[in-house]
Amino acid sequence: MSSTPMIIENSGKLEVARALQARLDAAKLHIVEDQSRFDTLQSALAKDPGLVSDGVAGTTDPAIVAAEVASQISFLRNLKFQYLEQKAKDQYVKTIVSDEAPNINAEDNELLRIENDRKKEILSAAKARLAEKYSDVRTLAPLVEQDYNKARALTQEAADLASKILDARLTLTRLRQAHPHPRLTIPAANAQLDAQVAEMQELDDELQELNGQVDDVKERVKAGARDVERLRVERADVEKTAKAAQDEVQDGRVIGLYDWSVLPPLVQSDFGSSKFDRYTASLALYRALVSLETSHSESENELHLTYAVAPRGTNERRSIFIKLLFLPNSRQLADAQVEGLVEDAGDAIGAHTLANDVPGLIAAVLARARAGL
Repeated sequence: MSSTPMIIENSGKLEVARALQARLDAAKLHIVEDQSRFDTLQSALAKDPGLVSDGVAGTTDPAIVAAEVASQISFLRNLKFQYLEQKAKDQYVKTIVSDEAPNINAEDNELLRIENDRKKEILSAAKARLAEKYSDVRTLAPLVEQDYNKARALTQEAADLASKILDARLTLTRLRQAHPHPRLTIPAANAQLDAQVAEMQELDDELQELNGQVDDVKERVKAGARDVERLRVERADVEKTAKAAQDEVQDGRVIGLYDWSVLPPLVQSDFGSSKFDRYTASLALYRALVSLETSHSESENELHLTYAVAPRGTNERRSIFIKLLFLPNSRQLADAQVEGLVEDAGDAIGAHTLANDVPGLIAAVLARARAGL
């Protein structure tokens, strides 16, 4: 009689359990399907972080991703709580309706509480370590990013330097092929530079000296020009006097003889006449005195003179050739050319040409020749 109420009671609990199972089936929790879907989504997010929870690509905003993660965590927590609640109810029902129900007393509950506390402590420690890791990640992430940027910049710089080194080697190879040995070394280049600097300084000093000489020559030329102008005025006066005297003189040969008496012997020797023996003798004596070898009138206004001069301290004679050019139909010296001197006598030629001083020109040239210049 006592077993019948027990059976009826167990049958009622079985019905309650079946009703609970029916309610779980009707709730459409789909825990297994959601677990597979979550695993698929996690693998997709691991391959492409730009994917969101609904499978649409293109969302990479950290705020959106954080919101999605927070919602998923909340959903999973609720899902886990519901799962544990239903599992506990199921175990409770099975325990109640089971024929061999375990004997659970206060000691077992105390052991379970202690075990739960231990697991909670382990979980809290793990959460603390995880939070510390997250903090370290947040702290070290900017530093790692800076190091990464520096490493990338250094890598790019190293690549650029390698390219420049390769270009420099190619350029050096081309230069070596274009300029074979012997090449100019750095010490030799420095020595050549020093020599060029010294030479430039010497040339600068010489240029300053020449500029000073040019200034002196200009002053002398100006003085000579003033003398020429004065002599030109005197010549005009003399020509007027000569013209007046020519009108008074009956014999025209007198003027020619007078010109012979006032002209320099060099000019007389080539523009004179051979009728007068005394002028011939004077010419021979002059040639002997001034070492004149030859004199030749190339044209009406060109005279060639050759002298044999021995420099001081030597017995070897040197030929000095002088070409005198006069203005046509006048006694004005236009130009002079000298050959046989060691140094250029352009300054003396220019000064005496401007002054129309033929004897002075010849004397200056012969003086330089005798001095060995």
